[in-house]
Amino acid sequence: MKTWLSLVVAFAMVLTVAVAGAQTPAPTPAPTPYGAPINLEQAKKVVAGAEAEAKKNGWPVAIVVLDPGGQMVMMQRLDNTQWGSIDIAKEKARSAVALRRPTKVLQDGIAQGGVNLRFLSTGFSVLEGGIPIVHEGKIIGSIGVSGVTSQQDAQTAQAGIDALTK
Repeated sequence: MKTWLSLVVAFAMVLTVAVAGAQTPAPTPAPTPYGAPINLEQAKKVVAGAEAEAKKNGWPVAIVVLDPGGQMVMMQRLDNTQWGSIDIAKEKARSAVALRRPTKVLQDGIAQGGVNLRFLSTGFSVLEGGIPIVHEGKIIGSIGVSGVTSQQDAQTAQAGIDALTK
């Protein structure tokens, strides 16, 4: 009986260790590193791509491109865009480059509620439309767009990034 009990206890311990090991989360990948700052020619391509997308859809938007340090490289406001969108676009771009992730991640976190509501007090934009610009595996800047819905802003920003690789 003692042998049987010892076997059961040993099996339970092995099973506990195996389950605990299986529940260890995978390591978080390292964040994308910052690279050399976006240059003016690259920024012009990004803005032109975003502008083309906005004009194609009839969207009055402000487009801001920042370098990895959060400094403005280029800003363009399309006709009939409310002037408040300039600051919002800049904040979206600043948040994306500072946090090395699209601002949609923050917006989605807020939508989930709970502890994610802490993002509201960080001073970063929690609206979709800010995206880091990654070139050759490094963040060279960011783009922020504002003027229409957040989803449309992000679509416009992504079109700008896509234009950089064409």
